[in-house]
Amino acid sequence: MATTVELSTELDCTLQETWDWVRKPALLDHIAHPLIRFEYEDGFDRSAPWPEGEHRVQIYAFGKAPIGWQVIVIEYADAPAGSFMLRDNGYSPMIKRWDHWIILKPGSSPQATHYTDRVHIEAGLLTPGVAAYAKRFYAHRQKRWRALASSDFAALKA
Repeated sequence: MATTVELSTELDCTLQETWDWVRKPALLDHIAHPLIRFEYEDGFDRSAPWPEGEHRVQIYAFGKAPIGWQVIVIEYADAPAGSFMLRDNGYSPMIKRWDHWIILKPGSSPQATHYTDRVHIEAGLLTPGVAAYAKRFYAHRQKRWRALASSDFAALKA
């Protein structure tokens, strides 16, 4: 069983600025808070752009309850001219496929970005529940993204 979840929003920042931030694990940590906390491998630099390839992380619900590990598989995908795409083709013991695409396109003005989270999920009988969680999680992330962008990323620049 497989399904796709997709949510979009408009961010109050330029396409290039959005792209610069989306590639940093520190941004993921901020926008996932407080629903999820990621613990990276020793020596992983959260402030540098994601290196392409596999990154195993431990996941904690609400920052405290361990819920297992996931492999984040980063790829900087080819995108149509004037847009950007980042792919995390990840997996975990419970989720066979978590193929997450972040798609960035010009927004309604030069100072705006159209941001989309699209994830293809395969988790066997757990797929409907995982998809319901993904909808909530991406809505939360996008709300945090909008707040961060409207504050000129102050929380990450501190």
